[in-house]
Amino acid sequence: MNKNNITGIVLIALLIIGYGWYTQPSEEEIKAQQEQLAKQEEAKKKTEKAFKDAEKAKQEAAKAKILEDTTALFHSALNGKAQTVTLHNDKIELTLNTKGATVEKAVIKNYVGHNIQVKDGSKDQDKVTLFDQKDQALKFMLSAKEANIVTSELYFTASEVTDSTVVFTAEAAPGKNIKLSYVLGKDYMLHMQLSVNGMSGIFAPNTNTMDVDWAERCRQQERGFSFENRYATLTYHNTEGGTDYLNETKEAIDEKIEEKVDWVAFKNQFFSSVMIAKNDFQENALMTSIPQDKESGYLKQYQAKLKTFFDPTGKRPSEFDFYYGPNDFRLLQKVESESNFGKDLELQRLVYLGWPLFRIINRWFTLYVFDWLSKVFPMGIVLILITLLLKVITYPMVKKSYMSSAKMRVLKPKLEEATKQYDKPEDQMKKQQAMMAEYAKYGVSPLSGCLPMLIQMPIWIAMFNFVPNAIQLRGESFLWINDLSTYDPIFEWGTNLWMLGDHISLTCILFCGANILYSWFTMQQQKDQMVGQQAEQMKMMRWMMLLMPLMFFFMFNDYSAGLNFYYFVSLFFSAAIMWTLRKTTNDEKLLQILEARYKENKTNPQKVSGLAARLQAIQQEQMEMQRKREELERKKNSLNK
Repeated sequence: MNKNNITGIVLIALLIIGYGWYTQPSEEEIKAQQEQLAKQEEAKKKTEKAFKDAEKAKQEAAKAKILEDTTALFHSALNGKAQTVTLHNDKIELTLNTKGATVEKAVIKNYVGHNIQVKDGSKDQDKVTLFDQKDQALKFMLSAKEANIVTSELYFTASEVTDSTVVFTAEAAPGKNIKLSYVLGKDYMLHMQLSVNGMSGIFAPNTNTMDVDWAERCRQQERGFSFENRYATLTYHNTEGGTDYLNETKEAIDEKIEEKVDWVAFKNQFFSSVMIAKNDFQENALMTSIPQDKESGYLKQYQAKLKTFFDPTGKRPSEFDFYYGPNDFRLLQKVESESNFGKDLELQRLVYLGWPLFRIINRWFTLYVFDWLSKVFPMGIVLILITLLLKVITYPMVKKSYMSSAKMRVLKPKLEEATKQYDKPEDQMKKQQAMMAEYAKYGVSPLSGCLPMLIQMPIWIAMFNFVPNAIQLRGESFLWINDLSTYDPIFEWGTNLWMLGDHISLTCILFCGANILYSWFTMQQQKDQMVGQQAEQMKMMRWMMLLMPLMFFFMFNDYSAGLNFYYFVSLFFSAAIMWTLRKTTNDEKLLQILEARYKENKTNPQKVSGLAARLQAIQQEQMEMQRKREELERKKNSLNK
């Protein structure tokens, strides 16, 4: 990037800022727009409320009519007293309510529950409450000839109760009932069957589906609201394979999913509630995800409106599996085998490992190394060892990149001598051509150092996706860090400042400090190889490169301490490697090697090969084209005379 390019970018930015300032509405216009939007919102709310009130009144009237008619279906099931039944094993405890016959509370054992109201990050207890009766609702709706049957309105009778099983029955009439049977597996999977008995006559002959309405307010489980919210998504799995999710930052209401799906997950960063249908959820399901306010204690408001298989004859039950548990890649692979639906559910996709290239790196390298190291070392040491291992793997590429820069550095005096006659602005093309020709003589490629550095970028991005989703870091302390999965504040305050938040993270400061150190080494390396105007342009670029760590501070201050610590260690070792290579490189000896190569190439031009040969060929082609253009220009001038 030269001086003209930078000047152009600055001017464009100033024009955009100036235009935005000039065209911004006045305070009166803004106030009028806000009042108009408020009126529209108020009218919308009134309309929605009126519609809901009408629907509620209609349902209440239908319910009252049934209660008055002692012969009506579910007359007795519409009255009763709600009771609870608890299913549990070593991993999970589920509370089911006889009203609606669904799970109203899920408690995951052996994981630290954080008290997010306490600023010092204290640990509340050795269990996580995923949701309770005020957070989640599930109802199944059956369309009968005369009225809709909604399971959430019915009181069921519990029978066959054990620690892992229960059968709920709602009597419609003598010999007619609805049954919901539950079996809790050995881990986190709950199997459910819904069937009707003796009720085929009340449904239309072509009835073969039922509606499912599932909603949950996703709790904030971790200390860092903004960071956790990035990974809280309504996720679903297409029957044909592959997962997708609603945008985690934007509001989506009744977004239509055109494909069939076989499971829907209400996911936060480290835990999920998943509903799996044996016979798939039909096309055109409606999904909702609404971000919640920071102080609410919740991340998202989720809802899924679905249709799935239903047999009114009762011969085949509608079957579902529910997963209430941690987003642990290996665990999800294992638990999936407990489902007897015979599907490739890909539940491990709940642990997001990045786009395809980065997912491959994390899936087949990072996960195996992480699993192996975490069996022996604490998590902080694991991050350091992974960093060292990656540095060892990439060291040959880093050294190759450095040596390419070192060759250009020792050739700098020769380049300056070869290009000193091209100091005019209009001679920059010739100067560049002369430099490339000089590099080709010595068998040096300016581009040879770029590719090895680019190869390292996927590793950085892969770790950016892996570390925040590694539940093994959750609740793990290291040195001064109380929890590697969230930020580590050294200063906190009550108000939320723009771009900064309400705290300053120490690992983020260390990461940015290491970034400045690494950037300084990189700039020194580039400065030593710049020629002529390039060195002047480098002075401007230097400030931009030093400002980048400051930008990273505002971006990463809310990120997890584990991720910032990894980047700190990685950049620190990168700077140390660069410093070591600089100290151990003998410039005089390197120049002698290049001089010997120059003499060899001069006496035997065929020795010039690879990228250097291609660059030389391109250089000669450009010079030939330049010569032809100049000759053509001279001919035109002579004709004009």
